[in-house]
Amino acid sequence: MPATTISPPSASPTLFTFLAFDAGNRLAVRRVGTGLELAFVGSDLDIAASRLEAHFQHHTPVAEYFTVAASGANYRVFFAQVEGVPVGDEVQFLSLEQLAAGRADLAPSLAAIIAGLEPHLMAIPYLHLGENDYIYRFRVERERNHEIYAQDPAARILYESQLCEAIKALNRTNERSANRPATLDFGAVRYVIPSHFGFCLGVKNAIERAYETLAANPGRRVFMLSELIHNPFVNEDLQRRGLRFLQTDKSRPFTIGGGLAQPGDSSPLLWDTLTGDDIVIIPAFGATDEDKKKLIRKGIRVAQFDATCMLVEKVWKAARAFGREGYSVIIHGKAEHEETKATFSNSRRFAPSLIIRSLDEARLIGELILEPSPARTAAFAERFRVLSTPDFDPARHLVRIAVVNQTTLLMNETVSIIDFFRGIYRQKYGETDGDSHVGGSGRKDTLCYATQVNQDALSRALAELPDAAFVIGGQNSSNTYQLFRLCEQALGDRAFFIQSEENIRSLDNVQHYVFPVASLAHTGRMERRNFPKEMDAMRILITGGASCPDGLIQQVILRVNALFPATRLRPIEDVLGDCKASIPTGG
Repeated sequence: MPATTISPPSASPTLFTFLAFDAGNRLAVRRVGTGLELAFVGSDLDIAASRLEAHFQHHTPVAEYFTVAASGANYRVFFAQVEGVPVGDEVQFLSLEQLAAGRADLAPSLAAIIAGLEPHLMAIPYLHLGENDYIYRFRVERERNHEIYAQDPAARILYESQLCEAIKALNRTNERSANRPATLDFGAVRYVIPSHFGFCLGVKNAIERAYETLAANPGRRVFMLSELIHNPFVNEDLQRRGLRFLQTDKSRPFTIGGGLAQPGDSSPLLWDTLTGDDIVIIPAFGATDEDKKKLIRKGIRVAQFDATCMLVEKVWKAARAFGREGYSVIIHGKAEHEETKATFSNSRRFAPSLIIRSLDEARLIGELILEPSPARTAAFAERFRVLSTPDFDPARHLVRIAVVNQTTLLMNETVSIIDFFRGIYRQKYGETDGDSHVGGSGRKDTLCYATQVNQDALSRALAELPDAAFVIGGQNSSNTYQLFRLCEQALGDRAFFIQSEENIRSLDNVQHYVFPVASLAHTGRMERRNFPKEMDAMRILITGGASCPDGLIQQVILRVNALFPATRLRPIEDVLGDCKASIPTGG
């Protein structure tokens, strides 16, 4: 957000300077002898603009960001993103990292302005976007790149499934609304498949961006900030094609040798080797300001390869709006999750912010709101010290709050937290005034419709009373775990959280993943479980998280089929024929 940060003495002359950044976040500077100066300066806006446009005809609208005093003048500083190369050799682009390394060569005015950039770095990559624009909008179906899912046999096995395509054609009549489940009748076993499962649009966007980037840049190093999505098979396939990760999903950096950096280890990090020629893709979860600033300073293109899901970005926009309205922002999420880290990093720019994990933590805050005391304030500070913005003061910052959420959690949990806080403030301020202390007016529009429709579709499938359920997804996939929780509530130990068909060893050996509910280390463990005893026409529910490829779902079906005598199974062609025959005309 453009802002004036310093008001210098009015007696000094005022100069206008336009900072011209290219798409790689490099700044245009003017070389004079062995030194570097501001490239586009004038005593009024028109003069500065004419000097900018002498070099760059195409640029974004200029916007003022701050004012700084240097060399006896007051500089009003404007930003613009430009296209093309400057005319002649006098003006050149350099990264902020390069300018910092050559500080001795900088004119005092240029050095002072670069020093004032820090609070505004996050604006630089996105100068071409309006405040309400999204970095990477969902592609409509006709714009999807279906070829990347079938580029070779390995991709086809991972991503394609005739069964899943038939189910979607039959029952997924609306992307945003759950429908009845489908039944695949193989004879000895029947599969109950929710209408919505597997890849959401944000994941599809990110995957297509990654494969397209690799294909379009065969001679360049292509990195992912961290895991593209929470699915090891997708990430491994991308690595096989040349993609490398800079850090883990828990922000632990990799060394140039491929290992994890260890405390006290002096091995060079991949981060340290990055240059402006490299490509770094930001995953669907988004990224923290700290990570993005590293890329900006190095002169690496950020916006072009930012695959942040627009529904995650929608949460960020809501937090920004709440902050401007004077609310503190409470983020319902897992503090160790990349998405929640990114949301907190964005929110803290606009509002005092706090992360809570559960309704139990909301209740602790509620007690402090209703009956503040030194003991409760001290307990709050201890519990939320690393989960809140610096200097978060409950006495001031819990007067008006608004709740946003990590998009992959259960909707009813976020709703319960919002309703709880609404009740607390009504109790404190009365029925009439209480609601004004909770932002959003009852709206729940930061909840991800894709997460919710998968959960709704699963609930409809569970109503069919299956004998068992397999939920497929990465071990660190939050949304997959939420689906498993729904199955476990209905089926107990007949619900299995698995990563692929390889976890189904035999009827008495299913490798079930026990999700680490209370562990920030996110280690978890595998547990051997028995499959339900064979019965006539067993009904098995199968679904996948938002990062589960269709190919894995089909492989699980085929693996379970292999546990039954072939003579008792109908051919897959017949089952596909049933589905296609049921598709309405024109469907």
